[in-house]
Amino acid sequence: MITRELIKRIPKVELHDHLDGGLRPRTIIELADEMGIPLPSHDETELARWFARGCVQKSLPLYLETFDVTVAVMQTAEALKRVAIEALEDLATDHVVYAEIRFAPVLHTAKGLSMEEALIAVLAGMDEGKRRTGISYGVILCALRNQEITISTEVAKLAVAYRSHGVVGFDLAGDESGHPPKRHLEAFQYIRNQNFNITIHAGEGFGLESIWQAIQVCGSHRIGHGTRLIDDMTINGTKIEKMGSLAHFIQDRRIPIEMCLSSNVGTGAAQDFATHPFHTFFRNNFRVFLSVDNRLMSDTTLSKEMEIAVAHYGLTLRDLEKVTVNAMKSAFIHHDEKIRIIFDVIKRGYAEIRREWGLTD
Repeated sequence: MITRELIKRIPKVELHDHLDGGLRPRTIIELADEMGIPLPSHDETELARWFARGCVQKSLPLYLETFDVTVAVMQTAEALKRVAIEALEDLATDHVVYAEIRFAPVLHTAKGLSMEEALIAVLAGMDEGKRRTGISYGVILCALRNQEITISTEVAKLAVAYRSHGVVGFDLAGDESGHPPKRHLEAFQYIRNQNFNITIHAGEGFGLESIWQAIQVCGSHRIGHGTRLIDDMTINGTKIEKMGSLAHFIQDRRIPIEMCLSSNVGTGAAQDFATHPFHTFFRNNFRVFLSVDNRLMSDTTLSKEMEIAVAHYGLTLRDLEKVTVNAMKSAFIHHDEKIRIIFDVIKRGYAEIRREWGLTD
């Protein structure tokens, strides 16, 4: 029996975690009071419930509305540093051993910070968080689909400029409908020319075309969410009877898919956990793994996502280990460091838990 306590103890890898989607309610209250920002509640429990109501009600507008509040309190270097420190502290509490945290620097310039100053503050917080927790981290910079192409190119150049200071990749986020990734091709081409890393939100709110463009036009190395890839398959239970060329390409090339169960169900990208495509992808040897997306808005942790996978898809301890190794293989860090974490941290951690709990799985 895989218990909640066991899941909490196993080493984990988190690759899709938005900085502005994981703040502590107490931190929001304190920062909002300092900045004179009104809140729907000053009670931590009630405020947490307000942030999660979109996910509970499966309302994407309500889900997205809450980011106005978190972004509003993240407009100073001190606030950004604090939030970054606390992000790694909270992940460490969940036994995450490596994390990639993403954020859009342009969203934190409303009070006078430049994008570079916002990044420097986040990196300072990440460094301090690593010192306190021992977690290895990488930062992914996000451009936004609905913004000017000049901004996405500037973000891409900023990401590359700080590649030896903790930035590990470039992402494109935001509403997929009407905002194809190919509009930002200049930014992606710059990243590719610099031998850097790309992940793109695709196949969450739009279909196969979005995923195809992300990979074949923009050169994405990973796909964020990717739930609509299921549309390129004929399914019988969890068995794939037939795949289209895009699904075959993603499977054959081992292109990783960052899957966020609670978020996808809460925003309507998947109808429910039973029909979420994660299980189909995992059982048919796609390189998929679990992520939180937005811990606050989805009221989740990586342990909770694993609990869902165990309860709904029957994942075993060995399956959870495979999911974790899938994630670490897909991380945007150098090969030698990946191997070190896989063998010295993840596999060793799982072996110790099996011995301690007397497990053979």
